[in-house]
Amino acid sequence: MVTTLEKRFTLPATWPLPADAEAAGRLREHYESLGRTEARFARGAGGALLRSLGGNSPFLAELAAREVATVRLVAQAGPGVAVERAMAALAAVPPTAPRARVAAALRQAKRIVALATAIADIGGIWQLDRVTAALTDLAEAALRLSVAHLLRAGHDSGELRLPNPDDPARGSGFTVLGMGKLGARELNYSSDVDLILLQDPESGIYHGDSAGAFFTRIARGLVGLMETRDADGYVFRTDLRLRPDPAATPPCIALPAAIAYYESMGQNWERAAMLKARPVAGDIALGAEFLDAIRPFVWRRHLDFAAVADIHAMKRRIDEHKGTALGAHTHAATRILGHNVKLGRGGIREIEFLAQTLQLVWGGRDPTLRTPRTLEALRLLARGGHLSRRAAGELASAYRFLRRVEHRLQMVADRQTHVLPDSPDQMERFAVFMGYASADAFATVLLRHLMRVQARYGEVFEDVPEEDQNGAPPALDFRGVGDLPEATVVALRGMGYDNPAAVIAAVRSWQAGRARALRSLRARELMNTVLPRLLVALSRQAQPDAAFARFDAFLGRLPAGVQLLSLFQRNPSLMDRVAAVLGASPSLADHLARTPSALEGLLSPEAQPDCDRLLRSRLADARTLEDAITIIRTTVREEEFSISVATMEGRMDIDAAGLARTALADAALAMLLPRALDDFAERYGRVPGGTMAVVLLGKAGSREMMAGSDLDLMLIYDHPERRHESVGPRRLPASQWFIRAVHAYIAAVTAPDAEGPMFAVDMRLRPSGNKGPVAVSLSGFERYHAEDAWTWERMALTRARVVAGPPRLRRRIEAAIRKALASAGDPKQIRADAAAMRARLLRDLPPSGPWDVKLRPGGQIEVEFVAQTLQLVHAAALAELPSTTTREALARLAKAGFLPEADAALLTRADRLWRTVQGLLRITYGRAPAEKLSDAAAAALLRAAQAAGADAVDLPGLHATLDAVARDVRATFIRHVGEIEI
Repeated sequence: MVTTLEKRFTLPATWPLPADAEAAGRLREHYESLGRTEARFARGAGGALLRSLGGNSPFLAELAAREVATVRLVAQAGPGVAVERAMAALAAVPPTAPRARVAAALRQAKRIVALATAIADIGGIWQLDRVTAALTDLAEAALRLSVAHLLRAGHDSGELRLPNPDDPARGSGFTVLGMGKLGARELNYSSDVDLILLQDPESGIYHGDSAGAFFTRIARGLVGLMETRDADGYVFRTDLRLRPDPAATPPCIALPAAIAYYESMGQNWERAAMLKARPVAGDIALGAEFLDAIRPFVWRRHLDFAAVADIHAMKRRIDEHKGTALGAHTHAATRILGHNVKLGRGGIREIEFLAQTLQLVWGGRDPTLRTPRTLEALRLLARGGHLSRRAAGELASAYRFLRRVEHRLQMVADRQTHVLPDSPDQMERFAVFMGYASADAFATVLLRHLMRVQARYGEVFEDVPEEDQNGAPPALDFRGVGDLPEATVVALRGMGYDNPAAVIAAVRSWQAGRARALRSLRARELMNTVLPRLLVALSRQAQPDAAFARFDAFLGRLPAGVQLLSLFQRNPSLMDRVAAVLGASPSLADHLARTPSALEGLLSPEAQPDCDRLLRSRLADARTLEDAITIIRTTVREEEFSISVATMEGRMDIDAAGLARTALADAALAMLLPRALDDFAERYGRVPGGTMAVVLLGKAGSREMMAGSDLDLMLIYDHPERRHESVGPRRLPASQWFIRAVHAYIAAVTAPDAEGPMFAVDMRLRPSGNKGPVAVSLSGFERYHAEDAWTWERMALTRARVVAGPPRLRRRIEAAIRKALASAGDPKQIRADAAAMRARLLRDLPPSGPWDVKLRPGGQIEVEFVAQTLQLVHAAALAELPSTTTREALARLAKAGFLPEADAALLTRADRLWRTVQGLLRITYGRAPAEKLSDAAAAALLRAAQAAGADAVDLPGLHATLDAVARDVRATFIRHVGEIEI
């Protein structure tokens, strides 16, 4: 019976013309001979379809002649209905059915799906992704039924004891991984299915003499069901050669052996293969556990540009073996004769290799790139900034076109071929099947795609910068021992090195492999390649010898050098940036020496990342709280390094850097809170209805964090009054539960590694300071600020931001902060208290030197005090929460008429200048500014100060500018706050 859905479907109006009119006629005549209905179909709506199938593909002509009902159903209801019914019929076959019935059902489903999918593809009814999905669904269904049947047969014979005989695969300890295009859900029309078969020897289901022999029989049975040809055809050719060491291992591998192989011997091409791996049949949960176990092998945490060379070497071997170059003829159609659209230059494999390699390079840092599908990978790589959108678009368009070509080639005779016809006549026929008027027209389009793919592939794999000297004198020669080569000494002195002997000695030790990072021949070859440019980059620093010594120390701490030197080889500009860091910032140089992976942050896309999305994606790999702490701490340090370098290089001003650092801290604290509380609750249960929130104050609260800024934290909790204790393994009074939970959270935030904690935390701004409990109840917070708070505590509260916790609690805390500020007291007393506090700080914490712009008279503290004092004085009139950021608070006060525009402009300029100077000194020297700055640090500081509005061309001029600004700030402080009596 034809349904309403079926009535609505109509075949396309156009089909590829028949290349073989005689064969097309034979198929039409066959339909006309079958009966009135088929004859009417052949003369009417289905005529063009039959001519196209019969005149272009002997295989499809044979299928259409045999599966008349399928052709009719496709014409009536569309290919989707035909495929759905075939899949439903296959799913209805029970695992206990006789093997002959299972085999027949598999082959019937294959015929129907192959025919319906071909019609959908040729007629343009389906796009590529639906075509490949239908073929993949068939393969998965066939594998699931085959595996279930074989396992149940083993159970029935007594060799296995399945935990779920009615659902044989579940918990069976036997899993099938789909690899390649099956794993990626991108199967070809006439594709092999690449499989890895694994069995868990600890599952306890096997009860015979030799589990290995039994599972070998299972593997052979599976291959037989899938690829044995009989009168009904075959299902899929099956390839098991992607398993570990296929020449020496059985077809089904024991799970521990497979894991041990990948952890100890796995190669880059196997990482690329595993990128597409997916459990498709058998014990799906077991397959997922295996892939989880080898995830560190596939997705390495650090950038892996060495993989680029390995995978390109594999592609070169393919080229040499297959002869994949395009013809040299000028005639388009002749050039493509016999070209392999998969393995040839510009072909499918180059697109796949390009996408997979960039995924391997960047996917360890960015889990959002971990997709097995080629088109999706290209899109994600472009979104992440690792591939230009134009390149991704060209590659995606070429991929779709080449897959269409591949499918047409395979439809002709159901052969797994990727090679275009090698004769002009056959090429003309194939062009017609592709829907083109001539071979030349087809070749023109094909060549355009091939050339674009070649160019994009070359950008990633082949266009490695030339090994030029890039300004280095040609006389550099470090060979020999003992005597110094005079020409090299002269050349190094000319480049700016004052101690050529030290440079020569270090380079000779590198070339001799004395550094652990340079013990391999490959590492030393790479070093020789990048050495000239590296020496030039270091020589351009203000103190070349110091920069070189820092690089030598950095190199000496590396466990291996191939990764780093591959980075330098493929990204020569990175050497210039590293040299600038080594030359200007001892603190960043020390960080590089301790954490060489920090370099990778300099290669990430320049746009500031979405910290929430970045951490959330990376935390997908976390299994425990310790995992989460490690991931968050590593990410915080990577991003902090990138922000500091961008600030030092002048690519990011102090405002943008403060926002970036604070967004990172906000995300880290928010991600850690639920995980730390969940971990704590496993031991101490929970207080029913209890919630906790994190409040940031100080520079973190004002979104003005600098390098090394502490986190001023306050944690506020609330719980229903009727709940006095926790419920769980160990009962605790509610207040004690929250105090211990805060300690657990702070321990997570400050958990140290060899480089120290993620953040330094200061909790002295909580109610009662160090004398008060670390966890403050919301009611206690409200009571304290209503009865006991000091003015300076309310001044600190003007920079309070609630950054983590349940939304309802966050809103209640914000309301409590607003109320506390509105009831700060008499404006005259507020001003007097603020002036007295400033005087006390000047007595107790005098400035440490001429560069201490925070504590100096008229410095950063006085700017902030003006903003905080006036916000308290006018809190009731301002009504809403204060602007926590100083520059925004000053602008708001000016707009409301509480601060003259000129004073607001002066204080805003001073605020930016003080933070710029302090921020650069933090980056270059740490917290203790030096009396005399190095030339490199001075240059960076002058550049940043000029960008912040300082009119100075040298350090004396900058000192004069700072003094003048400080005098103006002090005068403004006195006008709006009061005299400072020391």
